[in-house]
Amino acid sequence: MDALTDILEHIRSAGALIGQNLMSPPWSIRFDEGASLTLVTLLCGDAWVVSHGMQPVHLRKLDVAILTGPQPFSVTSAPDQQTPPMYVVTKEGACTDGAGNVLAEESVALGVRTCGTHLNAEHALLTGSFNTQGRMAERLLSSLPRLVVVPHRHQRQAALELLESEIVRDEPGQQAMLDRLLDLVLIQTLREWFSLPEACAPRWYHATQDPIVGPALRAIHDEPARPWTVETLACEGRVSRATFARRFADMLGEPPISYLAEWRLCLASDLLQRTDDTLDSIARQVGYSSAFALSAAFTRRYDLRPSQHRALSAART
Repeated sequence: MDALTDILEHIRSAGALIGQNLMSPPWSIRFDEGASLTLVTLLCGDAWVVSHGMQPVHLRKLDVAILTGPQPFSVTSAPDQQTPPMYVVTKEGACTDGAGNVLAEESVALGVRTCGTHLNAEHALLTGSFNTQGRMAERLLSSLPRLVVVPHRHQRQAALELLESEIVRDEPGQQAMLDRLLDLVLIQTLREWFSLPEACAPRWYHATQDPIVGPALRAIHDEPARPWTVETLACEGRVSRATFARRFADMLGEPPISYLAEWRLCLASDLLQRTDDTLDSIARQVGYSSAFALSAAFTRRYDLRPSQHRALSAART
């Protein structure tokens, strides 16, 4: 298992807010959902993404953008015009006016998961957003810029086309279908973005493709509980201990055992949050000899005891 796959296994949408907005220019929509991840694409027309602290970014038809973090942003047909938002999409999925008043559904709804002005509008905006939890998600999100854009010429369109066709359907299991399709488009977009020359992909992504470091990283992610040493990891890359340690540090900016320890603690943190497993069981799953050893390492790293982390996570859900 490579690092990206391992991380994405822990980042899946559930009950995502997915829909399309049909508008005629000039228009503007503000998104204040507080989501961890938001996917944006124009099915028809083009638009601009505007967020505080960054220059407006132009999206052409079928370009796919991913916004990370809960900060509000707007999508607008003309960033140089002071077009007031048609509506503001809130955390609850409701639409409000600029003053925060909830708009009547009939004033904006055009059909299933479809809002806007009229059905034959020139512009069609598709969005999907959801919240992530856990250290695994943080590991990915912290390595991404606020806005990732993949031009349509680098995109495979099949998944996006299927998501578009499913949005307007209302059948049993529809939310699950939309969640999985959103995951697929997200994974595809991230993978395509990482491969772009101008992308600042995280170090671990490039390292997974290295003939020396890559096999060791895959081994760590396949068997995190195995008692790895620098020597045994070097064997995975078929090089000497010194060569491996130097190559690993050059590519990832930290020694291999440091990376292993951080990964184990990320896994432990998410297991504490997502499961009812005992601390002793979690310790064995991630490669610690005892609950005491895991607790000491966890507290030292996060300044929080495992029991406190579990209680805080439960209080947030």
